[in-house]
Amino acid sequence: MKRVYNFSAGPSCLPLEVLEKAGSEMVSYGDAGMSVMEMSHRSSYFDDILQAAKNLYRELMNVPDNYEILFLQGGASTQFAMIPLNLYSKTNKADFMITGSWAKKAYQESARYGEAKVIASSQDQTFSYIPKVDPKDFTPDADFFHICVNNTIYGTRFKPENIPDTGNVPLVGDMSSNILSEVYDVSKFGLIYAGAQKNMGPAGVTAVIIRKDLLGHAKDFTPTMLDYKIHADNDSCYNTPPCYSIYICKLVFEWVKANGGVAGMEAVNKEKAQKLYDFIDNSKLYKGTVVPEDRSLMNVPFITGSDELDALFVKESKKAGMENLKGHRSVGGMRASIYNAMPMAGIDTLIDFMQKFEKENA
Repeated sequence: MKRVYNFSAGPSCLPLEVLEKAGSEMVSYGDAGMSVMEMSHRSSYFDDILQAAKNLYRELMNVPDNYEILFLQGGASTQFAMIPLNLYSKTNKADFMITGSWAKKAYQESARYGEAKVIASSQDQTFSYIPKVDPKDFTPDADFFHICVNNTIYGTRFKPENIPDTGNVPLVGDMSSNILSEVYDVSKFGLIYAGAQKNMGPAGVTAVIIRKDLLGHAKDFTPTMLDYKIHADNDSCYNTPPCYSIYICKLVFEWVKANGGVAGMEAVNKEKAQKLYDFIDNSKLYKGTVVPEDRSLMNVPFITGSDELDALFVKESKKAGMENLKGHRSVGGMRASIYNAMPMAGIDTLIDFMQKFEKENA
C-alpha cells in the first residue's frame, strides 16, 4: 500500500490508526451487522457513537458544564449566518478582527443582519500578522466579538495567551484549522466553531461549543435549521446528522486522547512547526510569509521569490510523494499544512526534499 504525505489544508490527512480502525468496522460496526453508514440515527448503536463523541470532545477541550456541544452540517461557512441570526439579540452590534479570508466572510455575512464593526485588520500587509488591539476600541454593548483563531490560508494564529479579553461581550472563535492542536481556555469564549475536515475528521460535520445562556435568542425569521436551540434540544438529531463523519470524529478523539490529549498534540505540533520554520529561516532560497510571533502551528506558507521555481517545487514534490503543497490560489507559493495527523516523518521528508531542491536550484 502506497501512502503519500498529504499536506492539504483540508480535507486533510487523518491518523492512519483511525483509517485502519474505520476500515475494520466498515462492513459491520461491532455486532450491529451493518456499517455506520447504514444504521438509523435513532438507533441505540448510533446514539452510543454520538454520546461517546460528545463526551470525548468535552473531555479533550475541557468544556465547562455550562456549554452545549452540537454536531451540525453546512460547514463552518454556514456558521457565518447562524452566529448573527442567533447572537444578534440585544443591540444588533458585533465587532470583528479581519485577519484573513474567512474572518472577512464572517464579517460580511454578519453585516447583512446588523451593525458589524471592524476593530482591526491585517489586510494591508496580505494578512501576514495579527493586529494589536486596544480594548477601548471595542463596542461595549456588542452582542458578540468574532475572531478567526487560526488563518488557514495565510498561516497566522492567535496564541492562547493573546486571545482578546472582551469582558462581558461573548467572544466567538472560528477554530476550524487549529481545533485540538493546542490548549485554549474554552471559558474565554461564548462560542467556538470548527469544520471537522482539517484537524478533527472528514468533511460533513461542524462542531459547535456554545455557552447555554446564548441559546434561545434567535431572530424570529431564523430558519428552523439555523437555530442553535433547536439542535441543542434535539441532541444534534433534529434531522439526520452526518452520522459517518461523527463516527470518524469519535475515532479521532480516541486517538488524540491515547496520544496525550490536546496537551500531547501541542507538544508535538510545536516541535514539528519549529523544525520546519527553523529550516526556512536558515535557508537562502525559502522565505516565510508571516511575522514570526504570529506564525501558525498548523499552516506554514513559504515562497522562493520566483513563480517559476514555486511551480517547479510543487511539481517535483508531488513526484517525491508529497501532495497538496501548492499555496492557496489567492496567495501563491507553497503551504504545508501540518495538522495533528501529520507525523514527524512527514516533516523530515519535506525538509529533505527542500534541501535537495535548494541545492539544485540555488
